Amino acid sequence: MNLAEDMIALATAAKSAARLMPRLSTDQKNLCLNAMAEALETQAEAIQVANALDMETARAMKLPQSMMDRLLLNEQRITQMAQGLREVAALPDPVGRVLAETERPSGLKLKKIACPIGVVVMIYESRPNVTADAAGLCFKSGNATILRGGKEALNSNQIIARLMVEAGQAACDEFPHNAIQVVPTTDRAAIPELLALTESVDLCIPRGGESLIRAVAECSRVPVIKHYKGICSVYLDGAADADKAVAITVNSKTHRTGVCNAMETLLVDIRCAEELLPAVGQALAEKNVEIRCCPKAKAILGNLAVNAVNEDWDTEYLDLICSVRVVDGVDGALEHINKHGSGHTECIVTENEATARRFQLEADTSTVFWNASTRFSDGGEFGMGAEIGISTDKIGARGPMGLAELTTYKWLGEGAGLTRA
Repeated sequence: MNLAEDMIALATAAKSAARLMPRLSTDQKNLCLNAMAEALETQAEAIQVANALDMETARAMKLPQSMMDRLLLNEQRITQMAQGLREVAALPDPVGRVLAETERPSGLKLKKIACPIGVVVMIYESRPNVTADAAGLCFKSGNATILRGGKEALNSNQIIARLMVEAGQAACDEFPHNAIQVVPTTDRAAIPELLALTESVDLCIPRGGESLIRAVAECSRVPVIKHYKGICSVYLDGAADADKAVAITVNSKTHRTGVCNAMETLLVDIRCAEELLPAVGQALAEKNVEIRCCPKAKAILGNLAVNAVNEDWDTEYLDLICSVRVVDGVDGALEHINKHGSGHTECIVTENEATARRFQLEADTSTVFWNASTRFSDGGEFGMGAEIGISTDKIGARGPMGLAELTTYKWLGEGAGLTRA
């Protein structure tokens, strides 16, 4: 078989499994998920042996330390994967939820219910824990999943998926064998071949850097849920509390720098810049953050900062760097965000409720916080359990994605011999 035929076989098998998934009850799905969790813990040593092979590959590829760290599976991380599956099992089943219900004058009874999407392709880099998270979430929401991790994680991904399938089959006779599959090749040409199969694949969710997501979106013929960048901003309003301003800014920027919900841009109302910026700037400097400023902010911060260039306002640093701009009130903040933001997460710090509500309504983004760190933009923090990704799209899922976002809906109609006049 050639590569195209291999991908057709993979997708066709997934489609067949997806058709069987609605037959599983909630109890059966939860039984399988808990069995999968136990299998990962029981086979932790075998997983680490496979992961050691991947670590050797990564070293040969001379991957940066940050990616090496994401690739590593130690006993603690395997335990966390298992716990994630148990948490998904404990969550309410999103399938079958009644989203709307009505009875028409004709006597036709209608229900709008949540149902699985079908076949979901996950494309991601380095992190083999995504294999367990994505497969678990897709399984609980009634979807078959095809997993395509980076070539440096192939051995880890394959053993995790195999253990989950074997555990599911042992726990439930009706478990569809091809509900969870890993693309068996590291050939990049497999991705466009797989994503051209519109009759079998229903959705693609890429997780990784901007270049990966753009490459997937440009080659795919199936719908793609996208999240190109996380250019998140914190706006310190003229009515901001000084202590909150410092705490939220520092947490948003430095709690974890290499994540998509970290603050990259700080906007400060010109009415409070002289008062707030020195303390905020000092707090960031103490955390070794490089501050790149507009001329007004530079005049206030002096040697604590350097001059920004135009590219800074559109840059996701994922590092101890942030850009700072003084703006003319909430209008200036919104103008900046709606021009330079990436639609991920924004925050306003203020004690003025009217200003906060206006900011939340007018900021063109998936998540808007009032007096809370941007780091809360996360499926776990939203009570979704494990998170399959964050969407900055406006059609369909938006923001952190959990079980409910992995469903679509259908209409159920019921009559008593009704015919239309």
